[in-house]
Amino acid sequence: MLQVTCAIIEHNNKVLICQRSATMKLPMKWEFPGGKIEQDESKEDCLQREIKEELGMIITIDRALKPVEYQYPDFSICLYPFICRWESGQVVPTEHKQAIWVDASELLNYDWAEADLPIVREYLSL
Repeated sequence: MLQVTCAIIEHNNKVLICQRSATMKLPMKWEFPGGKIEQDESKEDCLQREIKEELGMIITIDRALKPVEYQYPDFSICLYPFICRWESGQVVPTEHKQAIWVDASELLNYDWAEADLPIVREYLSL
């Protein structure tokens, strides 16, 4: 099972979402950015590293939401979501097709990766 973190990054009453590229698993699906936890790495350190590598951003982690386990046809994932704030850096997606800021009220209008959907729902219920 893949152990993965993801960031719900808030800034100016908007949330950052990313669209997977055509060459990634789950092509063109939307997700919260993040990545795989490396050996001996904390979830928080992983998330800050991945966001800096994938988007060129520095974030502050505010709090965790409930982890989500999901079984895709060819792999399983445990996703650890965190609500975060943008601190500095420009949003420059290096792996995703695009990264956009949206109002929380618009989140369900996107075609999400299945593991991210429970996170979207929990976030909207806060």
